[in-house]
Amino acid sequence: MKSAMELFALEGYYNTSISQIARKAGISKGLMYNYFGSKEVLLRSIVLEGIQEMLESFDLNRDGELTREELLYFVDQLFSLLKNKTLYWKLYFSIVVQPQVSNIISSDFREILHPFLQTMKKYFAARGTEKPESEALFFISVMDGLALNYIMNPDHFPLDEIREIIHKRFVK
Repeated sequence: MKSAMELFALEGYYNTSISQIARKAGISKGLMYNYFGSKEVLLRSIVLEGIQEMLESFDLNRDGELTREELLYFVDQLFSLLKNKTLYWKLYFSIVVQPQVSNIISSDFREILHPFLQTMKKYFAARGTEKPESEALFFISVMDGLALNYIMNPDHFPLDEIREIIHKRFVK
Protein backbone atom coordinates (compact mmCIF):
# COMPACT_ATOMS: atom_id res chain seq x y z
CA MET A 1 0.00 0.00 0.00
CA LYS A 2 2.87 2.36 0.78
CA SER A 3 4.44 1.80 -2.64
CA ALA A 4 1.11 2.30 -4.38
CA MET A 5 0.40 5.46 -2.39
CA GLU A 6 3.76 6.93 -3.38
CA LEU A 7 3.30 6.10 -7.05
CA PHE A 8 -0.32 7.25 -7.16
CA ALA A 9 0.58 10.51 -5.40
CA LEU A 10 3.65 11.28 -7.49
CA GLU A 11 2.79 9.77 -10.87
CA GLY A 12 -1.01 9.82 -10.83
CA TYR A 13 -3.54 7.05 -10.56
CA TYR A 14 -3.94 6.45 -14.29
CA ASN A 15 -0.20 6.66 -14.96
CA THR A 16 0.56 3.95 -12.40
CA SER A 17 0.25 0.28 -13.26
CA ILE A 18 -0.03 -2.70 -10.96
CA SER A 19 3.29 -3.89 -12.43
CA GLN A 20 4.99 -0.67 -11.30
CA ILE A 21 3.51 -0.98 -7.83
CA ALA A 22 4.57 -4.62 -7.50
CA ARG A 23 8.08 -3.81 -8.73
CA LYS A 24 8.43 -0.90 -6.25
CA ALA A 25 7.09 -3.08 -3.42
CA GLY A 26 9.47 -5.91 -4.35
CA ILE A 27 6.70 -8.45 -4.88
CA SER A 28 5.25 -10.26 -7.87
CA LYS A 29 2.30 -8.89 -9.78
CA GLY A 30 0.37 -12.08 -8.91
CA LEU A 31 0.96 -11.56 -5.21
CA MET A 32 -0.25 -8.00 -5.61
CA TYR A 33 -3.54 -9.30 -7.03
CA ASN A 34 -3.68 -11.81 -4.20
CA TYR A 35 -3.97 -8.93 -1.71
CA PHE A 36 -5.93 -6.50 -3.88
CA GLY A 37 -8.24 -7.70 -6.64
CA SER A 38 -7.70 -4.57 -8.72
CA LYS A 39 -6.02 -1.19 -8.79
CA GLU A 40 -9.37 0.35 -7.78
CA VAL A 41 -9.56 -1.83 -4.65
CA LEU A 42 -6.01 -0.84 -3.76
CA LEU A 43 -6.77 2.86 -4.18
CA ARG A 44 -9.94 2.57 -2.07
CA SER A 45 -8.00 0.76 0.65
CA ILE A 46 -5.33 3.47 0.78
CA VAL A 47 -7.75 6.38 0.81
CA LEU A 48 -10.18 4.86 3.29
CA GLU A 49 -7.36 3.87 5.66
CA GLY A 50 -6.16 7.49 5.65
CA ILE A 51 -9.66 8.83 6.30
CA GLN A 52 -10.15 6.33 9.13
CA GLU A 53 -6.82 7.40 10.64
CA MET A 54 -7.98 11.01 10.53
CA LEU A 55 -11.33 10.18 12.11
CA GLU A 56 -9.74 8.19 14.96
CA SER A 57 -9.05 11.49 16.71
CA PHE A 58 -12.61 12.80 16.22
CA ASP A 59 -15.23 12.50 18.98
CA LEU A 60 -12.91 10.40 21.11
CA ASN A 61 -15.61 8.97 23.36
CA ARG A 62 -17.80 8.18 20.31
CA ASP A 63 -20.94 9.64 21.89
CA GLY A 64 -21.95 11.73 18.87
CA GLU A 65 -21.43 14.94 20.86
CA LEU A 66 -18.31 16.95 20.25
CA THR A 67 -16.85 18.96 23.11
CA ARG A 68 -14.60 21.96 22.72
CA GLU A 69 -11.66 19.86 23.96
CA GLU A 70 -12.42 17.08 21.48
CA LEU A 71 -12.53 19.52 18.57
CA LEU A 72 -9.30 21.14 19.72
CA TYR A 73 -7.63 17.73 19.87
CA PHE A 74 -9.02 16.81 16.45
CA VAL A 75 -7.75 20.02 14.85
CA ASP A 76 -4.30 19.51 16.37
CA GLN A 77 -4.22 15.90 15.17
CA LEU A 78 -5.24 17.00 11.66
CA PHE A 79 -2.33 19.42 11.55
CA SER A 80 -0.01 16.69 12.77
CA LEU A 81 -1.26 14.26 10.12
CA LEU A 82 -0.87 16.93 7.49
CA LYS A 83 2.78 17.45 8.44
CA ASN A 84 3.59 13.76 8.85
CA LYS A 85 1.57 12.23 6.02
CA THR A 86 2.05 14.79 3.27
CA LEU A 87 2.25 12.17 0.54
CA TYR A 88 -1.12 10.73 1.56
CA TRP A 89 -2.72 14.18 1.35
CA LYS A 90 -1.17 14.76 -2.07
CA LEU A 91 -2.87 11.57 -3.18
CA TYR A 92 -6.14 12.53 -1.49
CA PHE A 93 -6.34 15.90 -3.24
CA SER A 94 -5.31 14.48 -6.60
CA ILE A 95 -8.20 12.04 -6.29
CA VAL A 96 -10.94 14.42 -5.19
CA VAL A 97 -10.34 16.75 -8.15
CA GLN A 98 -10.61 13.97 -10.74
CA PRO A 99 -14.23 12.85 -11.13
CA GLN A 100 -13.33 9.53 -12.78
CA VAL A 101 -11.02 8.66 -9.90
CA SER A 102 -13.10 10.13 -7.08
CA ASN A 103 -16.05 7.99 -8.23
CA ILE A 104 -14.05 4.96 -7.08
CA ILE A 105 -14.36 6.10 -3.46
CA SER A 106 -17.36 8.46 -3.48
CA SER A 107 -19.95 6.12 -1.95
CA ASP A 108 -17.56 4.97 0.80
CA PHE A 109 -16.51 8.55 1.39
CA ARG A 110 -20.09 9.77 1.84
CA GLU A 111 -20.91 6.89 4.17
CA ILE A 112 -17.88 7.50 6.38
CA LEU A 113 -18.13 11.28 6.48
CA HIS A 114 -21.89 11.62 7.02
CA PRO A 115 -21.66 10.96 10.80
CA PHE A 116 -18.72 13.38 10.96
CA LEU A 117 -20.78 16.14 9.36
CA GLN A 118 -23.75 15.44 11.65
CA THR A 119 -21.56 15.68 14.74
CA MET A 120 -20.01 18.91 13.49
CA LYS A 121 -23.50 20.35 12.90
CA LYS A 122 -24.47 19.46 16.48
CA TYR A 123 -21.30 21.10 17.78
CA PHE A 124 -22.00 24.38 16.00
CA ALA A 125 -25.70 24.27 16.93
CA ALA A 126 -24.76 23.86 20.60
CA ARG A 127 -22.54 26.92 20.28
CA GLY A 128 -25.54 28.90 19.09
CA THR A 129 -24.42 29.22 15.49
CA GLU A 130 -27.25 30.56 13.35
CA LYS A 131 -26.64 28.10 10.51
CA PRO A 132 -24.85 25.06 11.96
CA GLU A 133 -24.79 23.03 8.74
CA SER A 134 -23.26 25.91 6.81
CA GLU A 135 -20.75 26.49 9.61
CA ALA A 136 -19.80 22.79 9.57
CA LEU A 137 -19.37 22.85 5.79
CA PHE A 138 -17.35 26.05 6.09
CA PHE A 139 -15.10 24.40 8.69
CA ILE A 140 -14.54 21.40 6.40
CA SER A 141 -13.84 23.71 3.44
CA VAL A 142 -11.35 25.77 5.43
CA MET A 143 -9.54 22.64 6.59
CA ASP A 144 -9.45 21.26 3.03
CA GLY A 145 -8.20 24.59 1.68
CA LEU A 146 -5.42 25.02 4.19
CA ALA A 147 -4.36 21.40 3.70
CA LEU A 148 -4.22 21.86 -0.06
CA ASN A 149 -2.23 25.08 0.25
CA TYR A 150 0.20 23.45 2.66
CA ILE A 151 0.67 20.44 0.37
CA MET A 152 1.36 22.74 -2.58
CA ASN A 153 3.89 24.91 -0.76
CA PRO A 154 4.91 23.50 2.65
CA ASP A 155 8.02 25.65 3.05
CA HIS A 156 6.09 28.91 2.70
CA PHE A 157 2.88 28.10 4.52
CA PRO A 158 2.69 29.18 8.20
CA LEU A 159 0.90 26.05 9.40
CA ASP A 160 1.37 26.70 13.13
CA GLU A 161 0.06 30.27 12.88
CA ILE A 162 -2.95 29.09 10.90
CA ARG A 163 -3.64 26.36 13.47
CA GLU A 164 -3.96 29.11 16.09
CA ILE A 165 -6.40 31.01 13.87
CA ILE A 166 -8.48 27.82 13.46
CA HIS A 167 -8.46 27.41 17.25
CA LYS A 168 -9.75 30.96 17.75
CA ARG A 169 -12.30 30.85 14.93
CA PHE A 170 -13.87 27.43 15.46
CA VAL A 171 -12.90 26.13 18.89
CA LYS A 172 -12.61 28.94 21.44
